Amino acid sequence: MPTDRQVAAACDIVGNSRAIANVRSLIATIGQRPCSVLILGESGTGKELVARSLHEAGDPDSPFITIDCATLTDSLVESQLFGHARGSFTGAVEETAGYLRLAAGGTVFFDEVGELSLSAQARLLRFLQERTVVPVGSAKPISLKVRVLAATNRNLEDMVDRHCFREDLYFRLNVVTLQLPNLRDCRQDIPLLAHHFHARLSAEYEESFAWFTDDAMAKLCAYHWPGNVRELAHAVEHALVVAAGAAPGPEHLPARIGGVLSSPAETGQKRADAVVPLDVAKRQLLEEALRQTHGHEGQAAKLLQIERRRFYRLVHRYHLEKLTRAGRRVGSVTNDEL
Repeated sequence: MPTDRQVAAACDIVGNSRAIANVRSLIATIGQRPCSVLILGESGTGKELVARSLHEAGDPDSPFITIDCATLTDSLVESQLFGHARGSFTGAVEETAGYLRLAAGGTVFFDEVGELSLSAQARLLRFLQERTVVPVGSAKPISLKVRVLAATNRNLEDMVDRHCFREDLYFRLNVVTLQLPNLRDCRQDIPLLAHHFHARLSAEYEESFAWFTDDAMAKLCAYHWPGNVRELAHAVEHALVVAAGAAPGPEHLPARIGGVLSSPAETGQKRADAVVPLDVAKRQLLEEALRQTHGHEGQAAKLLQIERRRFYRLVHRYHLEKLTRAGRRVGSVTNDEL
């Protein structure tokens, strides 16, 4: 049974959806075990937060070291990971421990591990196999006990197939896989997350911010959130700051979000009810998708997550050809096809 500490760490993950509940449950289950975990998810889904929660469920007083793999350079990767002795190369004026030795007894988190070069992958694999490091300029191996967590928004299996990522390293990292859901698949969590960010920002700014209007919340819930939870956090902060003490409405949201349910004729008008007829909502979403993609129908269809053929038919049905890049016309569509 998970300990109180494990449950508390998992509770840092906000949301009531089944997908988020599954993430919390897995954190509580594996948190105190030192197995390697590969955290997968789109950008902004909270991979580092999950990594920290896993660490805190184990030994929160031990070191937690984050390594941004995109910043590791081939020429310095051994020094960055394993450290170096004084005078081992030009500019090495003093001894350094390196990321892995700094994490000794705790957790090292390789963020965006898919960005590692093949050369850096080989060096990381050697450490995972031997659990020792040899600082640059030294011949003495140093044994380390450290938990390894890794995260990426890339498809590592596809990278393995394309020989861009070592298969042996993939299996070393992927002892347990933790897949994070996209925010657009957990829309019921948006109001709860907004409350969380609202409370946090009220404390940080030392201001008593007003809560969102129903119209603004409807737009937050309708937006597709390509940047996931990180984008939502920024949108909430933007709205609270711009509203300047008033209840944030649609006009206070970032433009890309505030226009999701608004047609040009409604700009500047506050609607009494956020709910619109389904046909009207479809047209408005099509218009917004075309505006965001500058009339590129393929990109707009992808944005709405529907097939291109169906998108073309909807464009024709709602007479939106003038908003497309090509101004094309397609065959008619029946209600049964929608």
